[in-house]
Amino acid sequence: MIFSAILMIVLAGCSSNPPGADYPKMVSSALAHPEQTRLGDQFASASKAHDDYSGFRIITSGTDALLVRVQMIDAAERTLDLQYFIFRGDETGRLVTEALLRAADRGVRVRLLIDDGDTVRGDEQVMALGAHSKVEIRVFNPFAYRGHLTLWRAIEFLFNSSRLDYRMHNKLLVVDNSIAIIGGRNIGNQYFQIDPASQFADDDVFVAGPVAGRLSATFDEFWNSRLAIPAAGISRMPRPTTASRTNGQSHAVDQLLPLKKGETDYASKIASGEPYAGMISGHLPLVWAAASVISDSPEKKGVETGALRGRLMSRPLIDAANSVQAELLIITPYFIPTNEELKVLQDLRVRNARVQLITNSLKSTSDIVAQAAYSNYREGLLKSGIDIYEIRALLGNTRGSGQTARISRYGNFGLHAKLFVFDRKKIFVGSMNYDHRSKRLNTEIGLIIDSAELAQQTVIRFDAMSQPANSYALALRSSGGGRGPQIVWHTEENGTGVDYFQEPARSGWQRLKRKMLSTLPIDREL
Repeated sequence: MIFSAILMIVLAGCSSNPPGADYPKMVSSALAHPEQTRLGDQFASASKAHDDYSGFRIITSGTDALLVRVQMIDAAERTLDLQYFIFRGDETGRLVTEALLRAADRGVRVRLLIDDGDTVRGDEQVMALGAHSKVEIRVFNPFAYRGHLTLWRAIEFLFNSSRLDYRMHNKLLVVDNSIAIIGGRNIGNQYFQIDPASQFADDDVFVAGPVAGRLSATFDEFWNSRLAIPAAGISRMPRPTTASRTNGQSHAVDQLLPLKKGETDYASKIASGEPYAGMISGHLPLVWAAASVISDSPEKKGVETGALRGRLMSRPLIDAANSVQAELLIITPYFIPTNEELKVLQDLRVRNARVQLITNSLKSTSDIVAQAAYSNYREGLLKSGIDIYEIRALLGNTRGSGQTARISRYGNFGLHAKLFVFDRKKIFVGSMNYDHRSKRLNTEIGLIIDSAELAQQTVIRFDAMSQPANSYALALRSSGGGRGPQIVWHTEENGTGVDYFQEPARSGWQRLKRKMLSTLPIDREL
């Protein structure tokens, strides 16, 4: 029996096409006339009043990011398009799923595209939506094995790593082809900074106007691609039930309430309509600016090799960095530069442009392998004059962190945002990390927004995270005895400056693992 299961997985893994590739699917596209919806009409007029620009608002707070998503879904009239690398089946995932079901019950067409690379037990709950006549779910580049035993997935990956290593890392939600939210957040408790066990600092940007239509075009391209497989073609989807919904409040909200511990009533907050209502009404003003959508093609690997025509989003991002005259700020959870990216930074320093980086520390990282690879670049970056800050897992000051002081007390804070600031004139926000995987193995999406106002807001965000109470500032000091320079981690604890001459870690074993892993030649996989 076990041998037969392994053989079936191996045979499926040897195929160059994902399972379900021959399952019938219809080509579909974004709403053709968004101006016929309330949101479309409102922001078409607003855009004309602002020189045909689009409106933007950065969302730093994890709670606000959750509320806005649910409220946007509740506001949809005609269409909802969602594209996510991770869609967890936890409390916040169920809350979003319930909102999608309410929308479908109103007659809204829902298209949900999710990646299959990081699914865990329980995430399959979202598949139940596919039984609704107004909902279609597709899975990007799925595994043949649909269970959650790590061994079986590992065996399949072993025999078909060239296909299964290729993942869709995009994060996007578009309502009525008129408004959207895009950034670094997946769907899950930790991304909304409400889970005591793990909190990710992240950023999204709310978008209204013409750019929303361009984001829809990228969604359509992925939705209709060869690698987007109808969920019905790879799994048996259970029928959704509304039995758990009583008096207008979903069971998901009931499950989420224990996380608030008396401080945050999510049901009431969602019902209040804020902060979404404030952005729609103008009470929370949008910043109107020109912007470019930059994204990879769904068949990114073929584009890289020249076998297919398409786009690679790393090119415009590198061009923007190359054009910097005075200052480049980088916020990224993982920093494993390619040779080209490293040269860009070194060239900026030769031109005396300031380069500042904030990334995870060993204490805050959720990926010790990526942290190990990054550690090999630190000394060279510091010698080049690049300022490096590593975020602490326990913050001394929660202002600008995106979460409450109560949650921060648990000391499980980590960085997940992906932001760049170019000469304090324009910013990048999106899904792309500063690593090899984002450049070569994942598809990514983001915006470059020409706005000094948004750039200044992001500078404030950078300064809040890099202050001594919240980060370690790295520096090189002579170690004596001809042993070369030594890295020192400077921070502030209880108002007093502290220098660490050994890398801060959760344990000696964690520090040792990082050192051992740093010797492996694995950068291209990270």
